[in-house]
Amino acid sequence: MKILFNYLIFPGFLFSVVAGLMAGWVDRKVTARLQYRVGPPLLQNFWDIIKLFGKETIVPAQARSTFLISPYIGLICAALVAALVGRAVIFPLESFMGDLIVVVYFLMIPAVALMLGAFSSRNPLASVGASREMKLILSYELPFILSIIVVIIKSGGAIQLGQILAYQQLSGSNIFLASGIISPSGAMAFFVAIFCMQAKLGYAPFEISEAEQEIMGGVLIEYSGAPLAIFKLTKAVLLYTLPLFLIVLFLGRDLSWWLITLKYISLLVVIILIKNTNPRVRIDQAMRFFWRIPTVLAIIAVGLAILGL
Repeated sequence: MKILFNYLIFPGFLFSVVAGLMAGWVDRKVTARLQYRVGPPLLQNFWDIIKLFGKETIVPAQARSTFLISPYIGLICAALVAALVGRAVIFPLESFMGDLIVVVYFLMIPAVALMLGAFSSRNPLASVGASREMKLILSYELPFILSIIVVIIKSGGAIQLGQILAYQQLSGSNIFLASGIISPSGAMAFFVAIFCMQAKLGYAPFEISEAEQEIMGGVLIEYSGAPLAIFKLTKAVLLYTLPLFLIVLFLGRDLSWWLITLKYISLLVVIILIKNTNPRVRIDQAMRFFWRIPTVLAIIAVGLAILGL
């Protein structure tokens, strides 16, 4: 019963949805203020989701069965990640061996579900968006995994979230050395992970697969009603989960509730700043960026971590 509560209510599905939608409201409100607009009211994101669930779901005549299944696969995996990371923070001793690998795997599934849904709609613009999403995944996954390998090396080979947190509580956060000086490998890996997080969220400058001004929504162009609401809920859950995951990996020394909130808000501000200060890039520019700067930095960070720096 306790495990069911953790996965469905707190810190799993329900809590992550509410937290993600509230974080999305903060994003929209700050963005509006930067553009000299008032912005939406507090509960606007919730009303938007409720409204979508009340709309008719239109399925393209040529669509395959995965068109309707894909949104739910993405949301389930995102909610599982939220539950696993949240449980590791609250009950670090109850995390299981290899849960870090499971989290990394599940974090990739929402993007794959988005691609499958777009391809199964057989819409040309959706296929363009899905091909962009596929190339983007191939670009950011390698540096993202390398940045996590840095954490594993610095934590003594731990692939368990609870062990990574325990190591940081004893030796300090992974972006610092034991002496308290900023760790070159940890700081570089954290920097790389932030850009990969931006791409995983599909936020500017990496909102290439949707690109409403170019391909009119791209991967989501054929979605409406409940399936579209599910995709939006998935993005909201990821907006809550990904910053929390980075906090666990790199900033896990002190996890009191107010410090977690402060660290999360800080990462959310970074996400909003990157989103509102950078124009959308082309897919070839995004690929060159990730394969050159973040990947090279992540490889250097792995080398420095092996040397104990």
